Amino acid sequence: MSDLTMSGRGPGAEAPGKRLESWKEIAAYLGRDVTTVRRWEKREGLPVRRLRHIKLGSVYAYTAELDSWRNNRASGASRGGTDAPSAARPPARSAPIIALALVGFALTGGVAWFLRDGATTPPASVRSLAVLPLENFSGNEAQDYLADGMTEALITRLSAIHGLRVISRTSVMQFKGTRKPVSAIAKELSVDAVVEGSVLRSGSQIRINIQLIRGATDEHIWSKTYDRELRDVLALQSEVAHGIASEIETTLTGKVKKGLVAPRTVSPDVYESYLKGRFALHKNSRDGVVEAVALFVRAIDEDPTFAPAYAGLATAHHQLGTVFYGDSPPEATAKVMAAVEKALELDPELVEARVVLADALQREWQWAEAEAEFKHALESNPSDALAHVGFARWLLCQGRTQEALAWAERGRELDPLALIGTNIGWFLFHARRNDQAIRELRSVLAIEPENARALWFLGFALIEASRFDEAITTLERVADISDRRPAVLGVLVRAYAHAGHRREALQVLDELHRMSQAGYVPAAAFVNAYLGLGDSERAFVWLERASRERSSILQFLKVHPFFDPLRSDPRFAELLRRANLG
Repeated sequence: MSDLTMSGRGPGAEAPGKRLESWKEIAAYLGRDVTTVRRWEKREGLPVRRLRHIKLGSVYAYTAELDSWRNNRASGASRGGTDAPSAARPPARSAPIIALALVGFALTGGVAWFLRDGATTPPASVRSLAVLPLENFSGNEAQDYLADGMTEALITRLSAIHGLRVISRTSVMQFKGTRKPVSAIAKELSVDAVVEGSVLRSGSQIRINIQLIRGATDEHIWSKTYDRELRDVLALQSEVAHGIASEIETTLTGKVKKGLVAPRTVSPDVYESYLKGRFALHKNSRDGVVEAVALFVRAIDEDPTFAPAYAGLATAHHQLGTVFYGDSPPEATAKVMAAVEKALELDPELVEARVVLADALQREWQWAEAEAEFKHALESNPSDALAHVGFARWLLCQGRTQEALAWAERGRELDPLALIGTNIGWFLFHARRNDQAIRELRSVLAIEPENARALWFLGFALIEASRFDEAITTLERVADISDRRPAVLGVLVRAYAHAGHRREALQVLDELHRMSQAGYVPAAAFVNAYLGLGDSERAFVWLERASRERSSILQFLKVHPFFDPLRSDPRFAELLRRANLG
């Protein structure tokens, strides 16, 4: 039924001609499908207007303006075909395509409520894909977590498809808010196709549009439009993932299909708390991780059966238990294990939980069990970059350095622009390839100058390369931006000592001791400090403490260059045996 309303002149009354009140009417007037006219608006300035009130995302256009645009386009066309893109189209991807953000990992199956606008090209053979950051089209930046959460959720769902390489969240988020052409982004990420979209929420209504675009040509392969009540929003994520998968000629196994169809629902309030927790977790700061813990706990309190919230909580506690953030490892690991076991009890195939469990088992020196969990995660989700990096770290700790680097490079294929380079720099440092490690870490810092972990790792490599002044400058910088974390100060002591500045080294060591009187300081900070000062006896005292608290530094006993002066000591062989590495 036509919803055309000849409503006189209202807004824009100066424009002659009839007023068309929907995308369908505009498309019918121009003799094309809706996908085409939306692309014309995005790329070639088709004069479509919008109302931001009453009806969700209402559009309208005047026939005289459309006629004028069409005539100008025809006279200026540089090649045949009425659907040919204009040669002067702007390189922008921030168009009003509307896609869902508030959706859950746990969804009902049900009917595929797709309102298909049509495909402009037949399905292509797609073996690699990037989900670009979905745009928050509400006009309220406070709702960014919704779009970011949908981006991450779609990536997780699609990366479970075997035979499809899906770029990780951290790399695609580099393009949030950019105006690069889709074809340029696809080339940079080396993918065959991209998914893009945005969300518009008005009261209890949500309108969604999601599009699959061929990377090399910028052609639209497929698109779907959704109008829903907010209460129905949780049914959409699996439908979107299924829709994309069906268009890319990827053969799905029964296991993957099961993974794409969620067995349950979750209330919007629970999922909103969960999404806000994910958003806070990605701030990459201690304050952000602490905020994430509170939000995940809130989600669990509201729904104790929602597995992803437990996985998020486990991830947050795992991060807090690292030497860089400095919570007590035994306390953090106990919290990680409690949360991850509950997550896997509720959803045994939850890959994030498997990866966190593997890391926690590795921290407890249960190497065989950790290996099994990493392999389970990689089998379930072959495009999970964190699983690749985690398994690479496991290999490094076993002394299998070249294999570790090879797995890390596979992870880089999935996450080419983000954190993988930091880890590869760390692995290269352990491989005694310091010049390469320095180049790798400086490449990361060229993109993220304030990446504290990359700066910290760079300090290690600069010390080993005997570039002590550079190491001191780098470590002082990361100490400043990390509120003088003890882990950083321990390495700074080494940098000062090796540079011949013993007085400054002892001053920083004294600062560490004062910190330990006021609160918990990781034993690894003192291990690095005393090793740097050449005091092996005190280093062994702190290694014993590090062993009791299952410090992460002991995972690297086999390969860490800082331990080289201790390797002939029987006490070091005992440490290796105790950590199940001897």
